[in-house]
Amino acid sequence: MTDSDTGYLTPVIDEDGAPFWSYAAQGQLRVQACASCDELRFPPRPCCPHCQSFDSTWRRMSGRGRIWSYVLPHPPLLPGYAEQAPYNAVVVELADAPHIRLVGNVVAAPDAPLNSVDPARLRVGAPVRVAFTEAGGGVAVPRWLLER
Repeated sequence: MTDSDTGYLTPVIDEDGAPFWSYAAQGQLRVQACASCDELRFPPRPCCPHCQSFDSTWRRMSGRGRIWSYVLPHPPLLPGYAEQAPYNAVVVELADAPHIRLVGNVVAAPDAPLNSVDPARLRVGAPVRVAFTEAGGGVAVPRWLLER
């Protein structure tokens, strides 16, 4: 879904993921954790895959990670982003929880275009930190900034 004011694609928010997006709108990166066995899980889901508990909490993450993988889609994967091609799509491994990986984009600044970082600067293992940008309708999406 594209927000007509910002031009960004916005996520479809379901009941399980709603707290993630609520915290993101506050500028916080949080990951669902089982309240019984304390295992982190992403994407969010109602039942813990480790102990089958339905009780969960949301643990705040540092927002730091490293590029685990990346691609430069040709042609652009998402028609809504065709004007910004070539852009990057990255998988970020969280420093606090290496088994948790989030998909996003590396940008020069939180509100910069998706093609704002020279692809030559991207490398697997590069340290990044989260930044949030307003995507419309009160939704903020996480993006990634290269650490210096």
